[in-house]
Amino acid sequence: MFVSFPDADWRDDVGPIDGITPVVWHPRDPGPDAPVDAVVAPYVGAARSIAAVGQVPSVRFVQLLTAGYDGILEQLPESVSVANAAGVHDDSTAEMGMALALASQRGLPGFARAQPEGDWTFPGLLPSLADRRVLIVGYGSVGRALGRRLVPFQVELTAVAGHARDGDDLVDRVHPIENLPELLPTAEVVFVVVPLSDVTRGLIGEDFLAALPDDALVVNIARGPVADTDALLRHTGRLRFALDVTDPEPLPPDHPLWRAPNVLISPHVGGASSAFRPRALRMLREQLTRLARGEEPAHVVGVGARPAT
Repeated sequence: MFVSFPDADWRDDVGPIDGITPVVWHPRDPGPDAPVDAVVAPYVGAARSIAAVGQVPSVRFVQLLTAGYDGILEQLPESVSVANAAGVHDDSTAEMGMALALASQRGLPGFARAQPEGDWTFPGLLPSLADRRVLIVGYGSVGRALGRRLVPFQVELTAVAGHARDGDDLVDRVHPIENLPELLPTAEVVFVVVPLSDVTRGLIGEDFLAALPDDALVVNIARGPVADTDALLRHTGRLRFALDVTDPEPLPPDHPLWRAPNVLISPHVGGASSAFRPRALRMLREQLTRLARGEEPAHVVGVGARPAT
């Protein structure tokens, strides 16, 4: 089986796997010389180049290095199945969510702005993370990783997913997303960790935000379009926001969200840490070993939406 890697470093770091012949091909480059069976997509900008995979008739499988797969399936033929990097980014993204929440709660952006001026102004009592009523919207693998980090902070944790289910060692039960209207009014910190879909696009909208109590913190580590940017701007005076993702991305320098009150922005770096590559390599070795053995790959999220030619 021929498997393409986006560059030689990925090929070399994955190392030899019985039954796999590695080749180097980035989808933005001219087509591969070999009849490639599977493609490891580039980590950055996969959606901008993945359509080229459809021009290689032998490809039957694409492995993403991202958890998100929005913008991918619609560009591929229905003969190609796609797996995401489930689990690879859990630790990094959960860490980023915690960092954004703690920085916002404890006033770190203000301290950073004051430091160059040598300003030692006591801000008064700031909100802790301890004792807060915390809601995780999107209780998948990243949501659970986040929950594991939140519990030691002595929060009151509630979890929401697409459908109701039994709880685990972190929460007594997982509420269905239909219960949000009754859960949001008491939430003091809300983490949003849902995938982008037709259902979740604009989820953090006017109704969602209006239901929250004054001074609640919303941490979006999902995808930018999960939030309605205009709705965010209407609520920045009453609520607080910590956003690793925005709509649009990149956020233009003159966008009002940059200068809105009570908003902390990071440039979509939730998964971009030193924890990424070793977990990605482990996942690739396991996945490619499955393929070489003729087994079904793990974490398949769908097949291409374009008719095969």
